[in-house]
Amino acid sequence: MLAAYFDCPGGPENLYVKEVMKPHPGEGEVLMKVSASALNRADLLQRRGKYPPPKGASDILGLEAAGSVAGLGPGCKGQWKIGDAVMALLSGGGQAEYVTVPEGYLMPIPNDMTFIQAAAIPEAWLTAFQLLHFVGKIQKGERVLIHAGASGVGLAAIQLVRLAKAIPIVTAGTQEKLKATANVGAAAGFNYKNEDFSEKVLAFTQGSGVDIILDCVGGSYWEKNLNCLSTDGRWIIYGLLSGGEVHGDLLARLLYKRASIHTSLLRSRDKEARNGYQQYFTENVLPHFSGGTFPHLQPLVDSVYPLHKIAEAHRIMEGNKNVGKIVIEMPA
Repeated sequence: MLAAYFDCPGGPENLYVKEVMKPHPGEGEVLMKVSASALNRADLLQRRGKYPPPKGASDILGLEAAGSVAGLGPGCKGQWKIGDAVMALLSGGGQAEYVTVPEGYLMPIPNDMTFIQAAAIPEAWLTAFQLLHFVGKIQKGERVLIHAGASGVGLAAIQLVRLAKAIPIVTAGTQEKLKATANVGAAAGFNYKNEDFSEKVLAFTQGSGVDIILDCVGGSYWEKNLNCLSTDGRWIIYGLLSGGEVHGDLLARLLYKRASIHTSLLRSRDKEARNGYQQYFTENVLPHFSGGTFPHLQPLVDSVYPLHKIAEAHRIMEGNKNVGKIVIEMPA
């Protein structure tokens, strides 16, 4: 089969399409014929040699995929049959023509949704869902500040905050991105490049601040995050785009607000925890992607690249040019 590959860590130019052995499903695994796989920041980090896959996971890039069931390993419980349209969050291996998946990781693709749209759901939506509900314990009426609001996780989080009857506030780096966040339900949005988002957030919340912050930026935002975090607020860090170093009196200011810091990496969660998130998501959120539901949830696809142009897709994401998900389409 064909797969995205790189021989040594480095820039996008190191990526190429390689013919590798097609995997065989093991005990309790399903073989998926991949139609589409979305790109994630973790793929960029792995390509640079900074985010190795977990022990036992495929070293092929790709943390999510959509396609059809092509084979069943021994011990499968009959939940899926050949030809079923499915999508999955993966530990790796999604940017290839085939991938093996534990049968419990598969989710049905909502009605009337294409493989390309479905590929934009698993990583971003499950990440946002577990951050808000299992880590942040979001409550009705709470205010949630979402950094990188026009990213895949950001756009999913906005809609999930609305689904939880809470109030999403975002930051983004361009007016185009802020407009995209408003279109999916952001109550307010601020351009972090030309305004102090903490001052704007405090003004919008009439001085009370936000109850939850979803932060994929890290070090450079710590002071502004604490400025606009409410008393007893929860600051959730799930990425470090600006690095992890903090210089200043972080702990004293955190203590003064009785605030808490939580961290989360979905890729390294154990199987039982991930299955718990996924089952709850499948039962309570996935139905809202189907037509006629209210509120209706919608994955946003920025662009689609064929597998042989994966290096170009990486360059677009590294340049922060995408609004929503970049999807890689497999050969037919």
